[in-house]
Amino acid sequence: MQDDDVTDGKLGENILHFARLLRATGLPVGPGHVIDAVEAVQVAGVASRADFYATLHAVFVSRHDQTVLFDQAFAIFWKRRGFLEKLIAMMSPMAAPDKQDMKPAPGATRMAEALAGNRPKREAEPTVERDARLTMSEQEVLQRKDFAQMSAEEIARANQVIARLRLPHDEVATRRWRPDARGARIDPRLSMRKAMSGGGDVFDLLRRDRVLRHPPVVALCDISGSMTDYTRVFLHFLHRLTEERRRVETFLFGTRLSHVTRDLRARDIDAALADVSGSVQDWSGGTRIAASLHEFNRLWSRRVLGQGAIVLLFTDGLERDSGGQLAAEMERLHKSCRRLIWLNPLLRYDRFEPRAAGIRAMLPHVDEFRPVHHLASLDDLAMALSAPAMRADFDPRVWAKRAT
Repeated sequence: MQDDDVTDGKLGENILHFARLLRATGLPVGPGHVIDAVEAVQVAGVASRADFYATLHAVFVSRHDQTVLFDQAFAIFWKRRGFLEKLIAMMSPMAAPDKQDMKPAPGATRMAEALAGNRPKREAEPTVERDARLTMSEQEVLQRKDFAQMSAEEIARANQVIARLRLPHDEVATRRWRPDARGARIDPRLSMRKAMSGGGDVFDLLRRDRVLRHPPVVALCDISGSMTDYTRVFLHFLHRLTEERRRVETFLFGTRLSHVTRDLRARDIDAALADVSGSVQDWSGGTRIAASLHEFNRLWSRRVLGQGAIVLLFTDGLERDSGGQLAAEMERLHKSCRRLIWLNPLLRYDRFEPRAAGIRAMLPHVDEFRPVHHLASLDDLAMALSAPAMRADFDPRVWAKRAT
C-alpha cells in the first residue's frame, strides 16, 4: 500500500468517519487518535481485514471494556462484504451499508444513536400538545431503565445521578470509647485526672460513649461477558462509596481475581476506570466463580473481612465449573463476614427461577438476594445497607424454594 493512498484516498477519510462514530458511542477518541491511526495503517501496510482491525484496535481502544463497543462499530461500519478489501486495494468510496435486521446486543442503543447522528435532520414537524399529567417523567424513566439498554447519553446522566446518590448511614458501635458529655457511661479515668488536677475540689463526672464507624464494605464483582454492562455502572457506585469511606475494598473476577481498590481511589472517575481496566486482564471473558472465591478466601479473607464487614457479591451466578467447591467456598465466605448480599441482574426478569446449578449452590449461603440493574435498585441497595433488618421479598429462602 502506498503512503499517498492512505492520506489522499478514501481510506483516510473513512478512518476519520469511523473515529467520529467511536466518539459518538462514548469512546474517548480525539484528532490525535485519527492521525495516529492513519500513520499506523501506513507503517503496518495492512493487506487483510484482520490486520486492519488489529491496527485500529491498538490505536482507538485503551481499556478492556471498550472492546465491546469497538467490535460493534467496526462490524457495522465496515460490514459490507469485500468493501474493506476494496478500499485497501483500490481506494474506492464507501458504499451504502445493507439494511439488515440485527439482534440487539449490549451497547447497541448507543451505536444506533451514533450512526443516526450523521444523518441530515428532517424539517421540523408541527408540534402536538399532549396531556402528560398521568405519564412518567424523564427522570422516572431513567431510574427504571436497564443499564444494558441505555444510550451513551443516558449512561452519562446515570453516572451523574450516582455521583449525587445518598450513601447508606450504617454506622455501628466499636469497642473503642470517646469522651462524650452525653455519653451513656461515666469515664472514671478522665474523672480522676480532673479531680487530681483540681486539688480535690468538687468536680463533675465526665462521661464517654462508644466510637461509631462505618463497617467495612467488600465488593466482589463479576466482569464476565454477560456482566460487563452492569459491572461498569456498578463500579461508579463503588467509586462514590470509596470517596466517602476509607474501608472499602473492591475485587473483580472473571477467570482470575484482581484487587482494584487502589485504582478506584483516584479522584477522577474516568482515570479510576482507566486504571482498573489496565490492571485487569480478563475483562469480558469467561467466569470461574468457585476458583475466584477460593483465592479470595485463602489470600484476602483475613485481611479485609474484620470488624463486621459487609460483602457485596455482584454476579449472575452462571458458573462454568460444576461440583461442590462453589457451595463450600460460599459457606466459608458467609461465615467470615457479618452480612453477605448477593446482587444479581438476572432478577430483572419477572419469571426468573434459580434453576442453574451455580445459583442453587450459592443461595443457601447468602443473607439477601437483591436485583441491581437500574438506578432505582442502586438507591434501594443504599437504603438496605442502612436498614437494620432485611425485607421479606429479598429473603434467599423464598427463591430457594422455587428451585425445588
